[in-house]
Amino acid sequence: MLLQRSVLCLVLALTVGCAAKQEQPATVARARELMASAGGKRGDLVLRCEPADAEVLLDGVQQGLCSDFSSVSRSLRLSDAGFHQVEVKKRGFWPYTTYYEPSGARVTLKVKLRPVVPEAGSGTQ
Repeated sequence: MLLQRSVLCLVLALTVGCAAKQEQPATVARARELMASAGGKRGDLVLRCEPADAEVLLDGVQQGLCSDFSSVSRSLRLSDAGFHQVEVKKRGFWPYTTYYEPSGARVTLKVKLRPVVPEAGSGTQ
């Protein structure tokens, strides 16, 4: 009788374990599907700017300074699909404008603003 109960418990444990494993692939497939759809719609921009205190505008809306988005943990997050206008500007410098479409990846954008008036000693007349 004890042997029968042990065998019954073993069969029950194997059956329940197999049933749980059958549900896992559907759950994993759904998780992959969600990750793929979310990954394609966002993107992060890490900004490395000279000067670092230049303003950043996303689609015409001020987001902060370049230094606010200069590291991986503090990147400019884009959550909408489609092209976005990224502008970096500072008084006394020519503005920089580009367009970026989120691809689900993190991208580093290096921007060096040029002064409107050439620096003294640059050799240009």
